[in-house]
Formats: sequence, C-alpha cells, structure tokens
Amino acid sequence: MGTILKGMRRVRWDDLEHAYGSAEGVPGVLSRIAWGDGRTSEAALSDLALWIGELAVFDATVAAVPFLWDLTVSESVTCRAGVIELLRSVLEHGNPPQAKVQLEAHHAVLSRRQTADLLAHDDDPVVRGAAQDLLAAIDNHACESCRPV
Repeated sequence: MGTILKGMRRVRWDDLEHAYGSAEGVPGVLSRIAWGDGRTSEAALSDLALWIGELAVFDATVAAVPFLWDLTVSESVTCRAGVIELLRSVLEHGNPPQAKVQLEAHHAVLSRRQTADLLAHDDDPVVRGAAQDLLAAIDNHACESCRPV
C-alpha cells in the first residue's frame, strides 16, 4: 500500500464502525484519496467525510486520523486541502453517547498541531488557507469531552 499509508493493514478495520456500519471499506477509500486522480480522490474524500467526520465521530475516525495527517503532507495527494478540512470537521464534531471516542478523535487531530503549522506555510495557497483554518480550530477548541477534569 505504499509508504503514505504505512501501517494501515495493521488496523482491524472490520472491528471498527463509521456512520453507516462496518469500517472495512475505509482502507480502500484512503487508498483512492492517496493515489487517485483528482476526480477519484475528491469522490473518495467525500465518502470518507460522510463516514467518519461530517455527522459525528466514531472509532473508525480515531483510526483514520493518523492516516489523514499523512495524506496532508504528501505532495502526490491531489486533495490535500480537502483532507485538512476533514480534519477540522472531525475536531468540530462529536459523539456525546461515546464521549471516550470523541475525546480520542479530537486528541488525534490536536496531537499533530505542528504538522498543521507546517502546512500553514505550504507553497499551495489553498492548502495554506485550509491549514490556517485548522490551526484556528485547534487553538480555539474547547469541547466538553476535551476539557481537563
């Protein structure tokens, strides 16, 4: 599966859930984002966003976020700005019945702030703008699940 998504096969995706059920299809979608042409990547990203971040976050979200971060720094990915926007969406959405999953998903995004900072200086102005929006979301993040006890 290449070096971008290294380690993806070690995740037991079929044991995880996304918005519509089993997450067993997530690796294929991540692969299409990584290596697809513009249209293929955008369609795959749209599907993934619905599955793991636009409606709520799930255990599949937690597993997918590190791979999304990897995609944001790969110049070969045609929709890097969209991937960054998905990370921001993950941070903005929750899953109150599953507070632990919400906390883990948010921390998976928050933990890579340095990567977002690097992306905020990217040569691509669209990537730069998306990263700046993500940085603002990270810096202003204060959901109930993430507040220190």
